[in-house]
Order: sequence, then structure tokens, then C-alpha cells
Amino acid sequence: MIAPKTWMCLICGWIYDEAAGSPGHGLAPNTPWEQVSMNWTCPECGARKEDFEMIQI
Repeated sequence: MIAPKTWMCLICGWIYDEAAGSPGHGLAPNTPWEQVSMNWTCPECGARKEDFEMIQI
């Protein structure tokens, strides 16, 4: 099993943790970044998925 990853919005710094998901924004826990829709946007600033970068926490 691949370990969950964490992604950060380069515009506002909002963090998406694959393990936690973001249920309030349509992403169930354990949703891999690859399965997040290309139309999804950052819940804080509206940035596109391409404006996120994987980070180590």
C-alpha cells in the first residue's frame, strides 16, 4: 500500500492530506490526489489543482 501524501496550495497554503480527505469539500478520507477531479478548486482561494504541490510534513 502506498502511504498517503500531503499537498499544499501554492497560492494560499491550504493543505490537503490524502488520509484525512476533505469531506466538507467533496473529498472522502483516503482519496488519492490522482482521483481528485481536474475541476476541483482550493476551498480557501479557488486555485486550480495544478496550483498544488506535494509536500513532506
